[in-house]
Amino acid sequence: MRSAPAAYTFFKIILGILVAFGLIMLASAGVVVGQKTCGSSTCLLVHQILYGLLPGIALFYICSRIKYTTWRKLAFPALLGAIGLLILVFVPGVGFGLKGADRWIDIGPISIQPAEFLKLALILYLAAWFGGRGKQSGSVSTIYALVPFFLVLGFVALLLIKQPDFGTLGIVVLVSVAVYFFSGAKWTHFLILVLSFALIAGSLSVVSPYRFDRIKAFLNPQEDKQGSAYHINQALIAIGSGGVFGLGYGQSKQKASYLPEPVGDSIFAVIVEELGLVGGIFLVALFVLLAMSMFVIAGGISDQFGKLFVLGAASWIVIQAFINIGAITGLMPLTGVPLPLVSYGSSSFVALLVAMGIVSNIAKHA
Repeated sequence: MRSAPAAYTFFKIILGILVAFGLIMLASAGVVVGQKTCGSSTCLLVHQILYGLLPGIALFYICSRIKYTTWRKLAFPALLGAIGLLILVFVPGVGFGLKGADRWIDIGPISIQPAEFLKLALILYLAAWFGGRGKQSGSVSTIYALVPFFLVLGFVALLLIKQPDFGTLGIVVLVSVAVYFFSGAKWTHFLILVLSFALIAGSLSVVSPYRFDRIKAFLNPQEDKQGSAYHINQALIAIGSGGVFGLGYGQSKQKASYLPEPVGDSIFAVIVEELGLVGGIFLVALFVLLAMSMFVIAGGISDQFGKLFVLGAASWIVIQAFINIGAITGLMPLTGVPLPLVSYGSSSFVALLVAMGIVSNIAKHA
């Protein structure tokens, strides 16, 4: 094992604490929603354990035992499979939508959100692609990397726009750009990518009435408190009510029918309301420490594929957590993306634990 043993041990400890903390807070945040949706205050927690935690742990263990070089060979088939699942959301009788978005497919008794597994598959593919290209004169070749990069990402973006799922699109783009940057891209190429995607994102926000309303609510949350700005105002009330030490575990008032999505993208507001600023800082620290341990692990890896995958997985967690927390605290427009390993949702939970299992094997064998 070339990665620092201490960093790998620290990685596993922080990951375990983050998963446990997420389940503990979901147990509280899901009380009211659970009673309304399935008649039990614990049903969401039970569902997360049965369909998220248990299969996630099993797959983490399996992936941590599979030689990581196997994933390099499976990267392209995995991407094709993830794209295939993403296309299935548009097939009548298989895919279904909520609140005007087609994002889920039914497979037997469970529902899957393919976009979560697309993030994992895309990181695998990009790590394999850029890792295989190597470095030419200190940077990845434009012809052999940048053009295919645009083509793959562009096709994926079209599918996500069709759903529509702009939150996931933003994460996919940012994580992909991060992997490209870590592969040794020239600064000029990096800036071209950032500016191009920023221009596209701005254009999509303007032409989409729903997204435009969210931007207006972000710029002026006091203008329409009962309309487009209702969500962010209720989140800020929850955060402000928590103070330094919070109202106490299980004592959130906002989760009782006021705060939208208290178990989803708003769970950070519930955490701060119940545990205060201290609880919020603690959770942010867990994300930072997990990412730092992964960056240290990556620093000890000589294999380019392994290094890029670890850096891509770390970027996934950091970027998604930053977007979620930034949006719910009013620092950016609401996006609807879940808080990694904390928000309710088995697809996101399992996909992240699979990624962490692969990181575990890379840390031991790269």
